[in-house]
Amino acid sequence: MRSRHFCALVWLCASAGAAGQASQEPLPRAVTVTAIPGVVAAGAKWQLVWQGPDNADGIVGTPDGGLLFAQEQSSRVRKLDAEGRVSVYLENTHGSGALAIDAQGRILAVERTCTDPGLTSTSTSGCNEPTAVGILSPEHKVLAASFQGKPLGRLNDLVVDRKGGVYFTVGGAYYVSPDGLVTSLGDDIRSNGIMLSPDERIVYVTNGTVILSFDILPDGRVANRRNFGRLEGGGNGDGMAVDAAGRLYVTTGPGVQVFGPEGRYLGLIPTPRGVISVAFSGPDKKTLYVVGSGAQDPDGTEHSEPSGRRNNAKTIFKIPMLADGFKGRAK
Repeated sequence: MRSRHFCALVWLCASAGAAGQASQEPLPRAVTVTAIPGVVAAGAKWQLVWQGPDNADGIVGTPDGGLLFAQEQSSRVRKLDAEGRVSVYLENTHGSGALAIDAQGRILAVERTCTDPGLTSTSTSGCNEPTAVGILSPEHKVLAASFQGKPLGRLNDLVVDRKGGVYFTVGGAYYVSPDGLVTSLGDDIRSNGIMLSPDERIVYVTNGTVILSFDILPDGRVANRRNFGRLEGGGNGDGMAVDAAGRLYVTTGPGVQVFGPEGRYLGLIPTPRGVISVAFSGPDKKTLYVVGSGAQDPDGTEHSEPSGRRNNAKTIFKIPMLADGFKGRAK
């Protein structure tokens, strides 16, 4: 769930020798999916289900097989239903990015308010709302807005446990307990995505090209930090999902990288665009959805913005899976 200023992959960004010129790959790129046993079949096809110039982030599946996605800049959440229809689901979401649904059915989010780096100083001059981890629906409630007396800053991602505690990332990784106490998972973490194992005994955190894991203590704090796995398909880790067998899915520029529950790298599901968010949904949670950076306009050309304006265009794809998403938690 990328929240900091980044290359939007209107063109795939890459180094091009000593001249420092960016090489250009037309998008969406053609990909061929090879088999990952028990995960995805060879030749499975990505299907485009939504694209637009106005962002999509922090996806989470809904109990009816649909998908929620956040649009930070317009401060709304949209729903993509199981038939592919899109509607506005929530408005006035405090600039929410990543989304989660707890055991009570409440919708939670990281509230980025007016911290979008693409906004001008003029458009943010009257905004003093702090960023927060909060509940959006059925009523708004802030769960955490500071750590050790300091503002949280521009938040990245979150996942909620069965007890109502929330693990979230904002540069580092943190936990806010059901009673509002915020604790750090540790120092020297450059995190973005965060995810729980199906049994909620382990929390996973992206840390550049490495995935960290921690044992979860009874009070939600963590211990036994260790390297869980290393991304072998290229790129840094972003959003994550978990399946019913405990396999971990990590979004990167080249696609979704898959790890076994013991940390063994299982392979890459290449994607038509660099992807930032991933979730299981659909009938029986056997469909994998991803958010890709960039989109095409109705005339088929790649969407672009005027010079100096950040491109927030996104595309949502789905693919049929052999694996089942974990049904004991929305995310």
